[in-house]
Amino acid sequence: MASLGLCELGRTGLRVSKLAFGASPLGNVFGDVKEEDAIASVHEAARLGINFFDTSPYYGGTLAEQVLGKALKTLPLPRDSYIVSSKCGRYIDGFDFSATRVTQSVDESLARLNLSYIDIMQCHDIEFGSLDQIITETIPALLKLKESGKIRFIGITGLPLKIFKYVLERVPEGTIDVVLSYCHYSLNDTALEDLIPYLKSKGVGIISASPLSMGLLTGNGPPSWHPAPKELQAACAEAAAYCKKNGQNISKLAIQFALENHDIATTLVGMNSMEQVKENVRACIEIQNGQLMEMAILKDIKGILEPVKNLTWPSGREENN
Repeated sequence: MASLGLCELGRTGLRVSKLAFGASPLGNVFGDVKEEDAIASVHEAARLGINFFDTSPYYGGTLAEQVLGKALKTLPLPRDSYIVSSKCGRYIDGFDFSATRVTQSVDESLARLNLSYIDIMQCHDIEFGSLDQIITETIPALLKLKESGKIRFIGITGLPLKIFKYVLERVPEGTIDVVLSYCHYSLNDTALEDLIPYLKSKGVGIISASPLSMGLLTGNGPPSWHPAPKELQAACAEAAAYCKKNGQNISKLAIQFALENHDIATTLVGMNSMEQVKENVRACIEIQNGQLMEMAILKDIKGILEPVKNLTWPSGREENN
């Protein structure tokens, strides 16, 4: 089995692979995926050393959880050899961070995933709700579920970086075990860097997702629903075209760039085929082995993206941005 390197996830005691499997594509979020291909991709990821799988009932209206659950059920590995995270509070029909819904949601996720416990349960995209409700109602409900053994650790996710500090400042230290930030540690946006010292001081495990900026840093470009400003989309398209012209794959460079940050425990990359898994694992192993990226082209890409560096988009309630 390939060595992807294992990192401590905050103070959880969990050791996660530097490259993690994002299961949102299994819910057909980025296009249709055959179930057998989806299951094969999960099995291949585990075979190649990926031990962390992340999903949510929101992805594909529970489809991603269902398909991941089928894959895990037939995974020929002991349960304690892989780590599963899911989410609560965001659903295909809207947001509900109430204690009642969150408690019900965890039971539903356990059933879909064919698991007796979920390693990490995360409040999903909390900027769309009341942060005070997250603090006073959602997290206490998750703490009860943690006591019951249905979940092991608690996390929060979202796009605006300010939400993490707001919550962490208002709960007892150790209540929140991990944060999942997305689209803020990539070639075009490294804003997460500024928050890392604070998160580390709180003992929180750091998960970064979407190093491809939800499709911006790909040869095919982002999906039509992508919320990025037009100037950001244009710059990323120019960078992708420059890579292609010079015989490079912008997605590979973007993933390797993200994996080089040792303060980030693991980076989630969405995958939906065995070939994607193999390509991403190869990219990860190159970094683990100290093989340098194409530095000259990386410098050129950063130059193209410099005018839009850290340009983002609003998400959720106005007061949370």
